[in-house]
Amino acid sequence: MGIENIVTMKTGVHPENYRLVAFKDMSNDDVFITKSTAEAKENITVDGVEYPLIKVEISRTSHPFYTGKTKLIDTAGRIDKFKNKYKKFDKQEKKEE
Repeated sequence: MGIENIVTMKTGVHPENYRLVAFKDMSNDDVFITKSTAEAKENITVDGVEYPLIKVEISRTSHPFYTGKTKLIDTAGRIDKFKNKYKKFDKQEKKEE
């Protein structure tokens, strides 16, 4: 195989901002670092190195499928929001009794 048969990668195809990013699972504070193009508004220092920070509600360390646990921690307060939204209906039932 000669030099004339070597194929080079195309330029301008891949994103310019592909870099190491820290993802933080907010339900258990687990942090993992991987490459991403996701935009970050905050930074975090891990082992003395500063990375852009992306906060996630659930990851492989907290998802019930991967952990084997069936209970999911409600990090966004969805249960409380639901209870507050439908609290007025509960009061009407008590008045009718």
